[in-house]
Amino acid sequence: MVASAVGFTAMTTLIKFLGDDYPASLQTFYRQAAGFLILLPVILKRRRAAFATTRPGILIFRSAAGTLGMILSFYAFQKMPLADANALSFTRTLWLVPLAALVLRESVGPLRIGAAIAGFAGVMIMLRPGAGGEFAIGWPALAMLASSFLFALTITGMKVMTRDHSPTVLLVWAATLGLVMAIPGAFLTWRWPEPVDLLLLALMGVLGTLTQGCYIKGMSIGDAAAMAPIDYIRLVFTVIVGLTLFNEIPNAWTVAGAGVVVASTLFITWREMQASKAAAAAKADLSS
Repeated sequence: MVASAVGFTAMTTLIKFLGDDYPASLQTFYRQAAGFLILLPVILKRRRAAFATTRPGILIFRSAAGTLGMILSFYAFQKMPLADANALSFTRTLWLVPLAALVLRESVGPLRIGAAIAGFAGVMIMLRPGAGGEFAIGWPALAMLASSFLFALTITGMKVMTRDHSPTVLLVWAATLGLVMAIPGAFLTWRWPEPVDLLLLALMGVLGTLTQGCYIKGMSIGDAAAMAPIDYIRLVFTVIVGLTLFNEIPNAWTVAGAGVVVASTLFITWREMQASKAAAAAKADLSS
């Protein structure tokens, strides 16, 4: 999980560093291309089995939402202070509460609803009301909030698909369709990169894939409730990088709002773990 946080920070640093010359849609193309190349040996080995599915519609929707969400998040990281954009990215956990009730038909209690409401209040704090009572919200902040919602949709879709699909199939579909769907945006903003920039773009893509792999591995071999708080260490890393490389100093509104969002998402994660354990215990009692 710590390696995932370090990799994510390095990736977002490259996104911001290259952002003046390479738009978000073009960077997304390189990110998706790296993910596809890493999975290409699996695709060539398993061939048709790697794409075996009975519900291609959901997979196409997940890939479309994920690709658009990635473009929006890259744009936000380019235009916002790293700490601000990173804090807003954690709102994906808050979006999962209403989606779990509406899409997955899960029972959502008042505590989880209250935590989600508190979390979105934290977002409002980060967007900080000005002297005239208006919030200092711009397109980059809106892009990150929309990106978080789209990523929450992909997570919800993954929960649906993992009931009868292997993780490998989901990864292969996401990598393949993600690359295809990133091509139009890259074509419209295309420019040939300098050799050094090409190396950095490729590194950014590899870091994104490795970050995802480390995160999944950490969550799978450790207790999710214990692992989730470690992910928030990237808030510290991005503050350090933003201050050191980009002269970005987080203000009191960002720190206060991020604290509320982190506390809310951690509580939601803990509640979900408690609910999962209770459901597993009930299922074990029935089977016995």
